[in-house]
Amino acid sequence: MIVAIDGPAGSGKSTVARAMAAREGLTYLDTGAMYRAVTDAALTRGIDVADAQAVSELAHAIDIVLDNGADGPTVTVDGQDRTRAIRTPEVDANVSAVAAVPAVREAMVALQRKAAESADVVAEGRDIGTVVFPAAEVKVFLSADASARARRRAVQRHGGDTATDANATANAEEQAKIEAELIARDKADSTRETAPLKPAEDAVRIDSTDLTVDEVCDAISELIAGARA
Repeated sequence: MIVAIDGPAGSGKSTVARAMAAREGLTYLDTGAMYRAVTDAALTRGIDVADAQAVSELAHAIDIVLDNGADGPTVTVDGQDRTRAIRTPEVDANVSAVAAVPAVREAMVALQRKAAESADVVAEGRDIGTVVFPAAEVKVFLSADASARARRRAVQRHGGDTATDANATANAEEQAKIEAELIARDKADSTRETAPLKPAEDAVRIDSTDLTVDEVCDAISELIAGARA
C-alpha cells in the first residue's frame, strides 16, 4: 500500500502523513526532508545552490538516512543528525532551487522508491503521485490558503504547533514575510520544468484551511479503506 500526499509548503502534509502512518500502520516517508538535507549540506559546505553540477554531485555523494524512531522522525547526513538544521529559514529559502535540479531529483526519487520496496508507506512531497509513485493506491493533493500556511510555519519556527494548539499566535510581521516566501515558492515549484508541483489527475483534493488534522486524516482513512476493499 502506498499513500501519496502532495501539496504546497505549509499545507500540513508532514503532520498529516505522520498521523496517517500511526493510524494506518504505514511507514512515514518525508521526501521533502531529503531535498532539505541536500540543501543544508550544500549551504554547510559552501556550495552555491545555483551550481547545478556541484549540487548534483553532492546529492549523489552524501548518505541521507530518514529514521522514524520512538522520539519522532530524524534525519542524518553522513552520520550527523541534521533534523533541526534542515528546518531553518535559510534552507527554506534555498530548497526550491536545489529541488529543481533534475539530477538531484533523480537521486532522491531512487531513494524514495527503494524505501517503498520493503514496506507500506505514506509519502508526502510535491511529485509523489505524479512522478515518484504514479501507481499509488491512494493519492491526495492537500492544499490551504497562503495565510493559513504562513501562520502554521511561523508558529512552527518558534516551537509551537497549530495542530495541537488552535489558538497559537505568530508575530504578524514574520507571518507576512513567510506568506510572501510561500507564494514565491509555490510559483517556483509549480513552474519548474522537472516534476512541477501539480495534482495527479486521479488525486483527491483536500483543502485543509478550515479542517483539523483529525478531519483531514478521517477523509484519507476513508480513501484507504476504499482502496483496501
